[in-house]
Amino acid sequence: MGKLINIDNGGTLTDIVVIDGNRIFHTKTLTTPYDLSKCFISGLKQAASAIYGEENLAALLQSTDHIRYSTTQGTNALVEKKGPRLGLIVDAGTNIASLKATGKEREMLEALIGSRIAEIRHELQGEEYTRALVDAVNRLSAAGAQRIVVSFSGADHVDLELRCMREVNRTFPRHLLGAVPFLYTGLLTEDREYGRRTWTAVMNAFLHPSMEQFLFYAENLLRPYGMRNPLLIYRNDGYSGCVAKTTALKTYSSGPRAGMESSRAIAARHGLHRLVSVDVGGTTTDLGLVENGSIRSLPYGHIEGVECSLPLCDIVSIGVAGGSIFRVKEGKICVGPDSVGGAPGPACFGMGGQQATITDALLLMGLIDPATYFGGSMKLDAERAGAAVLQDVATPLGLTLAQAVHVMLAAWAEEIAKSISAYVKVDQDTALMGFGGGGPLAILAIAEAVKVDTVVVPRLAAVFSAYGIGFSDIGHQAESRLETTDVLADCIGKLMDRVQRDMFAEGFEIHECRFEGWITAGAQRYPVDLDKPALPHGLPARETMTLSVRAVRVLPHAALDRDDALKKVPAVVAGVRRLLLPDGKTAELPVIRVEDQPAGAAGVGPAVMEEAYWTCHVRENWRYEFTASGCIVFRRSN
Repeated sequence: MGKLINIDNGGTLTDIVVIDGNRIFHTKTLTTPYDLSKCFISGLKQAASAIYGEENLAALLQSTDHIRYSTTQGTNALVEKKGPRLGLIVDAGTNIASLKATGKEREMLEALIGSRIAEIRHELQGEEYTRALVDAVNRLSAAGAQRIVVSFSGADHVDLELRCMREVNRTFPRHLLGAVPFLYTGLLTEDREYGRRTWTAVMNAFLHPSMEQFLFYAENLLRPYGMRNPLLIYRNDGYSGCVAKTTALKTYSSGPRAGMESSRAIAARHGLHRLVSVDVGGTTTDLGLVENGSIRSLPYGHIEGVECSLPLCDIVSIGVAGGSIFRVKEGKICVGPDSVGGAPGPACFGMGGQQATITDALLLMGLIDPATYFGGSMKLDAERAGAAVLQDVATPLGLTLAQAVHVMLAAWAEEIAKSISAYVKVDQDTALMGFGGGGPLAILAIAEAVKVDTVVVPRLAAVFSAYGIGFSDIGHQAESRLETTDVLADCIGKLMDRVQRDMFAEGFEIHECRFEGWITAGAQRYPVDLDKPALPHGLPARETMTLSVRAVRVLPHAALDRDDALKKVPAVVAGVRRLLLPDGKTAELPVIRVEDQPAGAAGVGPAVMEEAYWTCHVRENWRYEFTASGCIVFRRSN
């Protein structure tokens, strides 16, 4: 079995995890938003250096079976609303106001489509229909539409869209250089709700060209090095597939989904029934919930505040993270939601940033060691950090520098704690897990604020979403509305043919895959035996039913060792760190290097715990233990 590489391309940093049997290597690199291929290749070269001691990318890729890649490009494009100009063709008399019922929808419609909307009368026949369609397409193209979405309403919308598609293909042949790409909502989703279906197609059309261009380009970059298999794209349904078989919109929020998959695995291994994940990146903090082995999800997810047809994890993003900007407003300290990102980054990065962030505060406080930060590969400038904190926080509040950095940390932790309390009702079974580059940092202070006594921090916290991609398999799903129960077997056969073709395109035969099926009625799923088709018991009458079939090719997963009969030993102390106190004095705290600790190592705070890419302030009255599953479990003493 060859190596498995997982890459999570975030807004600020790109994380790489290489799984080689029982060995795991990881690294990080700054995301290059102006050209994502640069951080893609530089991250792989850094991984090669970690394994071989040199940037032998060919050796790494030739010994790798699969690369699974998650990208934030789709998320960023929708947030920034940078992409192609779209046109929309609808039925005559369509109430466009229904597509902009909320402020978010109005904003999105104006940014993506604007006035580029045309109507078609379905009662037209023959040449009249053709002329009306040609006129609509020409008007939209003249208005600047680079792609056109066709969305018709009614129970027969699929047939109406297919009629339109046949006429478009006849009138505007695809071999012409000026042919405008079309997307038909009924071919993208089985959702009957007009608004959701339309928005799903619009957002997918918006993302498609940039995603297609970059992902195929990234795949082509690997070929000269002898990569054996196609690049796999990790999706927001928890599965992976090749670029050619990936729907653009399914890349949206795929990184947070990976973090939730690894959170679910950790919760199961440690017997945690209610685990709140706190994923702190450079730009946002994502909150998620694993409850009784299930990830909290929405049957119809929200993308930038707009409801879509895709099920998505119920993840709440808040604008408080490692690069969030601090400022004083009306005498009060505020943090976020804007961020300095990876470029120019915090002031201490020395790349032109001049605004105070939590990273600057932690450097000045002494929790971050400039010699070991980011694996020792990045030099930090304390003088620039001090200037930014004095300018943005200390002077406006009339505080000393020492007081200001502690006020910043308290405000930062408080904002995240308030968001957790709003997201989930905390009870005695609730535990927190901090991951991402900034997740472990103040997770114990956050736990105290929300009255949680158990906290988990993975050793691989800084690359935990990339690690979570390692729990995914190659999978493809097909679905169809089930109009009558009499056609169940026929529908299963058709969907099986579709997913088998998809898996064949991935390079796998039927006998190499497992298959699963279910019927969705309302918000409930009912398993279906694909070999002996029969309606599930308890299926509600008169509900809209959708039949789904999924084919899965199982890949090797990241392994989590058990903690049976671990012998406790004192944690190895690597040295001391001087922590700056609010009164300007310093206190010496022991430094616990994660890489030095065997399973079973234990200790008690206060201390500074650090790994190459993350730091945790272990507060007083917190005990910790390193587990065999690759985590540190913290428990608060009363």
